[in-house]
Amino acid sequence: MIGITTYLQRAQTGVWDVEASFLPKKYLDGVTDAGGIAVLLPPQPTTPADAARVLARLDGLIVAGGVDVDPALYGQARHEKTDAPQQVRDAWDLALLDAAIAAQVPFLAICRGAQVLNVLRGGTLHQHLPDLVGSPKYQLGNANFSRVPVTIEPGSAVARLIGEHAMGSMYHHQAIDAVGEGLIITARSDDGVVEAVELPSVPFGVAVQWHPEEDAEDRRLFAGLVDAAKTYAADRMKQHA
Repeated sequence: MIGITTYLQRAQTGVWDVEASFLPKKYLDGVTDAGGIAVLLPPQPTTPADAARVLARLDGLIVAGGVDVDPALYGQARHEKTDAPQQVRDAWDLALLDAAIAAQVPFLAICRGAQVLNVLRGGTLHQHLPDLVGSPKYQLGNANFSRVPVTIEPGSAVARLIGEHAMGSMYHHQAIDAVGEGLIITARSDDGVVEAVELPSVPFGVAVQWHPEEDAEDRRLFAGLVDAAKTYAADRMKQHA
């Protein structure tokens, strides 16, 4: 059973135009195609104890993409291109990831999720990549994903799952800058932008800056999470037997 964090913002469907919790179906497909059961985790006020209770009922966690993390959380003023902060979602995602790490629950963090993980561990972010690389190649706009080659560290969890070279579906204008405590960089693009980090202190703690859910023909990262979640669930059952 894999929990997936969701958006919480204005959405339109039929005659309705309301605040809503939602998530693109491709995330759900990634989990179910890999043999998992997807459970949505809408942002809400929480405490560390509440987050721990949620994780106690899950076998794995995905922290999904979405709006920019509030730069105040890593000690910076907001860049003019940075999204308006969504404090409830930030607090929810941070609390769930923190609880997952504490309980050794396998997790996969995607795009914004990778940035949430880095901020949780005390790292910082580049707030607008075009200022750094001189082009908008990582976020073309209008929901058009770019395909960017990434080089993956041999022996890393990502490399074991998908190999040492990949084409990532990119839609991010921010990226990891100073790396958070305990994290290791395991993939970069050709201009040095960090595209994956891992947390070796947990059985499966992987974060990628690209969007693997966009590739319906390649579910290997999702399969890696689901396999780790199966092992976690089996071990937990043994402990409570």
